[in-house]
Amino acid sequence: MGVPGPCGPCSEINYDRGPEFGAEGGPAVNDERYVEIWNLVFMQYERGEGSGKEDFPILGELPSKNIDTGLGLERLAMILQGVQNMYETDTLKVVIDKATELTGVRYGSSHESDVSLRVVADHMRTSVMLIGDGVTPGNEGRGYVLRRIMRRAVRNMRLLGATGPVVQDLVDTVIDTMGEQYPELVTDRKRIETVALAEEAAFLKALKGGTNILDTAVTETKASGGTVLSGDKAFLLHDTWGFPIDLTLEMAAEQGLSVDENGFRRLMKEQRDRAKADAKAKKTGHADMTAYREIADTSGATRFTGYTNTEGETTVVGLLVNGVPSPAATEGDEVEVVLDRTPFYAEGGGQIADQGRIKLHSGAVIDIRDVQQPVPGVSVHKGSVQVGEVTVGATAYAAIDVRRRRAIARAHSATHLTHQALRDALGPTAAQAGSENQPGRFASTSARRTPSPAPSSPTSSRRSTRSSRASWRSTPRSCRSTRPSARAPSPSSARSTASRSASSPSATSPRSCAAAPTSTTPPSSAW
Repeated sequence: MGVPGPCGPCSEINYDRGPEFGAEGGPAVNDERYVEIWNLVFMQYERGEGSGKEDFPILGELPSKNIDTGLGLERLAMILQGVQNMYETDTLKVVIDKATELTGVRYGSSHESDVSLRVVADHMRTSVMLIGDGVTPGNEGRGYVLRRIMRRAVRNMRLLGATGPVVQDLVDTVIDTMGEQYPELVTDRKRIETVALAEEAAFLKALKGGTNILDTAVTETKASGGTVLSGDKAFLLHDTWGFPIDLTLEMAAEQGLSVDENGFRRLMKEQRDRAKADAKAKKTGHADMTAYREIADTSGATRFTGYTNTEGETTVVGLLVNGVPSPAATEGDEVEVVLDRTPFYAEGGGQIADQGRIKLHSGAVIDIRDVQQPVPGVSVHKGSVQVGEVTVGATAYAAIDVRRRRAIARAHSATHLTHQALRDALGPTAAQAGSENQPGRFASTSARRTPSPAPSSPTSSRRSTRSSRASWRSTPRSCRSTRPSARAPSPSSARSTASRSASSPSATSPRSCAAAPTSTTPPSSAW
């Protein structure tokens, strides 16, 4: 592989396709005639750093030797079926034939159109298999890979002359061809079609607007005598119209231009950095992280008591006023308070933070509206001083808003119950993509695009409500004081909701009851 690690001598099996494919002499002379169909690597050494496959030191023998072997299935099919290349084998040629039927372009008429037809066949088959495995088009990870290859296939169909939607016919052809070997494609045909058609519709809309932007940018670049499309134009196409950078590169090349990829990637990095900075600002309030680390080094981690208590004695071990460390704060100051122990839950695990009050023995009162952990283990209570003076080292009494926490926990539990109800009704691919849990309401985003059958929504709602009420009735009172779940999914920044409802009177599910926070003291008279 050309990288440090296991290695060994290699043995390749090549097939001679005959003189009609060119001169003899082996694969070193003609790799069109001599096609490698099998490869075996006898793993017996460990290699070190080196510049290539030859220039590296052997560090020693492997303790367990093995043979890494692989057969090229489609290369073998190409040999057995007597076709020119892998795109003309039985499982891909039918897709090419369907694409020629839809576009009127004959396969073999030109190199350019043949490349486009092969892209369509390969990418559409891959897309169907990915969607069948539960992948949905998105902007990250494997979802982004699927989006890129689907959009490239659709655009190549447009280059071949297609003017309307084509994905339905291509998907059906792939499923009809591959369904015997992969019966799950037939079983899940409706969902696969729905996901693919939705992505095609979104891309055709983006393609119309984005192509106009690109054409204008190309015209302006050529008019100024330039040959490179600017990075900010490529970023605009990606950020606003959903053009993957490789699609922009391809479209620009067709117009005789290159693209400033470095400029594009710089803008992408700046966007990611801004998003990270916004998230960091929410946790730190723009304060210097050094201040929090110094408190952690001096006083240690904050002990969380909220699983067993909703209020209790504590000591102020750190204080910041307007983001700056300070020994004291007075009435009206915006403060960040660090306690040695706290019943306040810091935002995390998909659940928002507790709110409440901290009362000092001196009579000072701090209203707490948010709790974050800017550095691991240190809970920072953000609020404002209502009365008196707050000083570092003062003893205090911290109490959360119990009603609010219980309302959040009900919403949190309702989110999970609704997610399970959706999975029961729509299948395991109805995955929760994010949630927001607030007192009295919750929002949940589902990643599944397949529309629900007409009866599903009310059925799911009733099932979720029944489960929620049953959970509340069957949960002992001591377990109902709400557990901020550490296992819940993180809230999504997107607020488009697949399910939105007033939270029903449920708390944590019985199975998480053992870890639920319970109150060992009556509610504070401060409430």
